[in-house]
Amino acid sequence: MALNSGSPPGVGPYYENHGYQPENPYPAQPTVAPNVYEVHPAQYYPSPVPEYTPRVLTHASNPAVCTQPKSPSGTVCTSKTKKALCVTMTLGAVLVGAALAAGLLWKFIRLYGPNFILQVYSSQRKSWHPVCRDDWNENYGRAACRDMGYKNSFYSSRGIADNSGATSFMKLNTSAGNVDIYKKLYHSDACSSKAVVSLRCIACGVRSNLSRQSRIVGGQNALPGAWPWQVSLHVQNIHVCGGSIITPEWIVTAAHCVEKPLNSPWQWTAFAGILTQSSMFYVKGHRVEKVISHPNYDSKTKNNDIALMKLHTPLTFNEVVKPVCLPNPGMMLEPEQHCWISGWGATQEKGKTSDVLNAAMVPLIEPRRCNRKYVYDGLITPAMICAGFLQGTVDSCQGDSGGPLVTLKNDVWWLIGDTSWGSGCAQANRPGVYGNVTIFTDWIYRQMRADD
Repeated sequence: MALNSGSPPGVGPYYENHGYQPENPYPAQPTVAPNVYEVHPAQYYPSPVPEYTPRVLTHASNPAVCTQPKSPSGTVCTSKTKKALCVTMTLGAVLVGAALAAGLLWKFIRLYGPNFILQVYSSQRKSWHPVCRDDWNENYGRAACRDMGYKNSFYSSRGIADNSGATSFMKLNTSAGNVDIYKKLYHSDACSSKAVVSLRCIACGVRSNLSRQSRIVGGQNALPGAWPWQVSLHVQNIHVCGGSIITPEWIVTAAHCVEKPLNSPWQWTAFAGILTQSSMFYVKGHRVEKVISHPNYDSKTKNNDIALMKLHTPLTFNEVVKPVCLPNPGMMLEPEQHCWISGWGATQEKGKTSDVLNAAMVPLIEPRRCNRKYVYDGLITPAMICAGFLQGTVDSCQGDSGGPLVTLKNDVWWLIGDTSWGSGCAQANRPGVYGNVTIFTDWIYRQMRADD
């Protein structure tokens, strides 16, 4: 975690943006105590129903009419300049309309729960409904994956028993002609196959080595393939932050890792499938093409601490390089769900970055417990997750920032957090704090889909 344990009791954590690096070429940033957190505005969270891009009245909203005052002669769009302006506005409106339509389209579909049930939103009934397996085929699955942002990825599309208690379904009207998948769907109270579509766009959340792992403080050395989604993010040949692979091209990390002056993609190199930092000197990493920080990230409070990196060339998946699954809505986590953290961070507070990848188990801590006065005293927002042991002993530390907090459910590994902040390392009543990826899945899909 990016932190410094020098904060007196009751003041709150202090931060170093990029973790402890013994050879960090960048000057240390002044530490800033966070202000009391404000509640994260509800409109920034994924809604159970589609959220529509608000309509903004611009000149392009009415493309057929020039908005300038009429000339004395009463003509409209008569001059060459005005005609050019009208044409430009018309083209602009078409492009804006297409972009809005594309942006809204993906909002009508989602994957639900640990079984990846495909659901479609009904604007008529204002509710989500599973898609009946009747007449479904993989071509429809590929189309749905593309609309969620998996442009070049498709894994499986199958029928499973529906245990959600749904009383109505979305079904395909195969006689609707050659139109897009959503125009083929209609409501039905019956599903003759008694199965709904389970859609997986990528083979995520599978480890190559299932040996139990418990340096991260209090952890153990990781085995090859145990955490295949873990990446090391370097600046000038130095490990700065961790990250998690979600597709061959996209990595999830923390927004505080890419604050200025480290916000340019050309500065970053990603290494995947390698356990030791010393080995990374001898291999060529993957250049980063794009860095996208959450627009509502607050550098003082670390609220919305999540960012995406797009690689210049896609990763090749193998036994030691694989993606982790993004959490779906409807994922039910236990109050003390067992999770795992991994990274090359310090193995003791104010220590040096570890050469070897380490991992450890940490249980979730309910927000109300983490916000108690003797813990973080109200500093934890809904955009954050606490995990660890209130007695200390096991924790993420400097250099682990941006790395994964994962959990196993239905034999699948899910990314539910990215290492964000904390006060000290493995101190009593100072557990690790992680960005709450469960509320950012919506935002992640949007960035993946919008990218060209």
